[in-house]
Amino acid sequence: MQQKERTEKIHLPKRHFQVDSAKQKVLIGSDQPLALISGPCVIDSKELIFETAKYMTDLTQKLGIPLIFKSSYEKDNRGSEKNWKGPLAEEGLKILKSVREEFGVPVLTDVHRVEDVEEVAEYVDVLQIPAYMCQQTSLAIACGETGRPINVKKGQFLAPETMAGVVGKIHSTGNKNVLLTERGASFGYNRLVADMRSIPIMQETGAPACFDATHVIRLYGISSADPAGGEPRFVPHLTLASVAAGADALFLETHPRPMTAKCDAASQLNMAHMEDLLKMALAVRKAIQKPENVGEISAPTL
Repeated sequence: MQQKERTEKIHLPKRHFQVDSAKQKVLIGSDQPLALISGPCVIDSKELIFETAKYMTDLTQKLGIPLIFKSSYEKDNRGSEKNWKGPLAEEGLKILKSVREEFGVPVLTDVHRVEDVEEVAEYVDVLQIPAYMCQQTSLAIACGETGRPINVKKGQFLAPETMAGVVGKIHSTGNKNVLLTERGASFGYNRLVADMRSIPIMQETGAPACFDATHVIRLYGISSADPAGGEPRFVPHLTLASVAAGADALFLETHPRPMTAKCDAASQLNMAHMEDLLKMALAVRKAIQKPENVGEISAPTL
């Protein structure tokens, strides 16, 4: 009788994502430390952005964590046409550029339309394709053709293996600098859940995998201005679980006074909690040492 075989290990391919800014290089992927993408959901004001950027730059330098600063100059997927959409391109992109110049960190923002891609690429280091837009071939191609590093948020309606198609679209432009971010999967109406298997599955595409806990805990259908619209108390649990599962980077939206935020007030992590969470994340990463050890069931010597 022929013995049945089963797959018990995951052997991850080499993964590389590189961001070069004027003053700092960030490397994410194989043989690299845990990295962080963080900042307010949207630009509330220049003052707010500078306050957050200074705190996060100082903190990550203190902890030795590579940082890509994130904020949106425009949020086009709001629940109402009356909601704050951001300062928009003319003002918002200049604010993001000033963060690069003032704090010397790479900057990321999302882009919603093909016609905006070229302009946005002139101001920031990383282009982000939003989850709702991740299957838009024209947008993926346009972003790829800029040559900029690209972070793609996985749509909550997609299986993680489906992201191989998105990676292929961007690679077809000659741009191989792609990061994939997990931000939850639909669980019925208005709620998301996190499947940690998505991290190694997306890493198998050859792209590093990032995990965004601050969107998984958003409760859709409830205004983000309502405290009931999110469950930020679970951000640490999901974040640490993702590091244990082998995430190459973390995506954490943060704000010094979350309930005053003009977008995602109920779900952004209070900046006051960031240091303790990052210290715990680094401790988990130290325990596994590198993502490959998890899938290969190779316990490091501590």
